[in-house]
Amino acid sequence: MKQDIEIAQEAPIRPIVEVAASLGIPPDELELYGKYKAKIPLHFIDEKRIKKGKLILVTAITPTPAGEGKTTTSIGLAQALNRIGKKTTVVLREPSLGPVFGIKGGAAGGGYSQVIPMEDINLHFTGDISAVEKAHNLLSALIDNNIQLKNSDGNIGIDPRTVEWKRVMDMNERALRDIVIGLGGTTEGVPRQSGFEITAASEVMATLCMSGDLMDLKERLGNIFVGYTYGEKPVFARDLKANGAMATLLKDAIKPNLVQTLEGTPAIIHGGPFANIAQGTNSIIATKTGLSLSDYVVTEAGFASELGAEKFFDIKSQVGKLKTNAVVIVATVRAIKYHGGAKLSALGSEDIEALIRGFDNLDKHIENMRYFGFRPVIAINRFDTDTDSELEILKKHCTMRNLKVSVNESWAKGGEGAVDLAHKVLEEISDCANCFKPLYELEWPLEKKIETICTKMYGADHVEYTIKAKNQLDKITRLGFGNLAVCIAKTQKSLSDDQNKKGRPQGFTIKIREVELSSGAGFIVPIAGTIMRMPGLPGSPSAEKIDIDENGKISGLF
Repeated sequence: MKQDIEIAQEAPIRPIVEVAASLGIPPDELELYGKYKAKIPLHFIDEKRIKKGKLILVTAITPTPAGEGKTTTSIGLAQALNRIGKKTTVVLREPSLGPVFGIKGGAAGGGYSQVIPMEDINLHFTGDISAVEKAHNLLSALIDNNIQLKNSDGNIGIDPRTVEWKRVMDMNERALRDIVIGLGGTTEGVPRQSGFEITAASEVMATLCMSGDLMDLKERLGNIFVGYTYGEKPVFARDLKANGAMATLLKDAIKPNLVQTLEGTPAIIHGGPFANIAQGTNSIIATKTGLSLSDYVVTEAGFASELGAEKFFDIKSQVGKLKTNAVVIVATVRAIKYHGGAKLSALGSEDIEALIRGFDNLDKHIENMRYFGFRPVIAINRFDTDTDSELEILKKHCTMRNLKVSVNESWAKGGEGAVDLAHKVLEEISDCANCFKPLYELEWPLEKKIETICTKMYGADHVEYTIKAKNQLDKITRLGFGNLAVCIAKTQKSLSDDQNKKGRPQGFTIKIREVELSSGAGFIVPIAGTIMRMPGLPGSPSAEKIDIDENGKISGLF
């Protein structure tokens, strides 16, 4: 079969004004970025229509190196719903350049279920992530400028030892994780230890995705916690008069981007926080725009149910007042066998025993969605190496649990390959008019919220806190932020905080080593295990395979 980029480049593509017209957006209302990309003004958000729309969340089992195809399934499902006469938009996150040039590759789907123009979406797109990077680094510059000008009237006495706000760039670069800044003499800044994080990990990105409009964004940016003064007074971005300029840099980035799938289904792509270190969902604005313009919206949350889906429900849905109508869990025979102990190199061979052992992981994610009141539809994303016996055993396992299950072939067949899945999802929507219930109440103490997530979502027996984490929780509560949501940062490779524990780990303890305050985004971030906020490149980066010819044709993207 052809490579993803070949399929995308050969596919017919509609002018974006035609895609917009199918949603009822006049051409003169679009902000065009060439022929095939546009931004949608915020005034198209219609709260009355949002309440009538149907929202479908796609999540997955624990990720493996074999890949699960969550984005491909989301796109294929949206295409299938449109094929059977349901006006549908798929709403996704923007790809980060770090994974594109690293090991994972792009995030535009695959096979015959992709969003296009695929190269543009994966590389720069409309400049949103660049704008987030600049707004974040503006605050960094203002912080160090204020520290340097300690004898001026504008100095507010920031203690540089308390500043944990780093700089960001949209690239994997391990050499910048820990650096010393301000070297070179008394006029070159105050020397202090700092570093870089990837832009998708920026609180500015998380804040953008949690905002309802430009003024809400500006207020939230002002609420970003910077550090303390020498007198132990908390310092926020508004104290540095940073939020007005930061919001100005984001005035276009706050508007969602409109593109299309290979079959011309409208696709809104906006925001890109990772689910292992932030909320892992597209923006509230993007989802609301989709629901305002379509009868059905298919969206996804990053990684597996205990990360992206939990944060989608307990953070994004609570702030945005979004009502989900159905949940799809993407699973593959290959990934389940991997969780059952099969070696990566052997996943293409039939292994019924490993498949059965791996069901524990799938069952935990089913259980997680039941905590929120949903009976998930299971989408088996089919690979060529799956045997009929393996597929039948997996389907039987799901039906015995009173779950709708469908073999999804949207990678090979596009929307046609997901029509059965679409019908199953529609059946589940009518069966579940008002299923959702949150996992915790915001009024609960922070530790109770953390422990509820760890025990119910991850399956941990206990939660342990370092002395540093305990002190940070106490400070956050004293500052008046005890009622914020909880956004735990942990590895995506395991239900536990140990990436080497596959399947469904038992008898483990989650260890919270520190807690960060993301008061702009509206949550705290307890950090479990050794999570990394600035990835490094692998031994053979994907960047080495990407090229361009004399006609501007790109190759090597996937």
